[in-house]
Amino acid sequence: QVQLVESGGGLVQPGGSLRLSCAASGSIRSFLTMGWYRQTPGKQREWVATITNNGVRIYADSVKGRFTISRDTAKNTQYLQMNSLKPEDTAVYYCKARPAREDYWGQGTQVTVSS
Repeated sequence: QVQLVESGGGLVQPGGSLRLSCAASGSIRSFLTMGWYRQTPGKQREWVATITNNGVRIYADSVKGRFTISRDTAKNTQYLQMNSLKPEDTAVYYCKARPAREDYWGQGTQVTVSS
C-alpha cells in the first residue's frame, strides 16, 4: 500500500507560479511512473503530466512549456512546478503513483488562479 500526500496548492494571480509536492510513504525509486492529474467540478479528471522511472517526462498540450514535473528519489517526493498560471488551470490537483500494476492516488490539493 502506498500513501501519497500532496501539498503546495493555494491562491495565485494569473501569471504567477506554484510548486506542488507529492510525498510518498515509501521509496519511489522503482515506481514505473508517477504523475499529476487535475479535476474541476462537473468534469472528468484530466491528465497533466507523467514522469517515468527512467526520467522521461510527458505533458498535456495545455500545460506544455509552462509546467515541469520532477521527482527526488532521496526524498520520495515528486513535484509539479507550475509557471505562467492561467485561470483555466484552476482545479484540484491529484498525484498518482504506479509502482507496478496498481495505481495509487493522493487526496488532492486545490489550486485557484484568480485576480
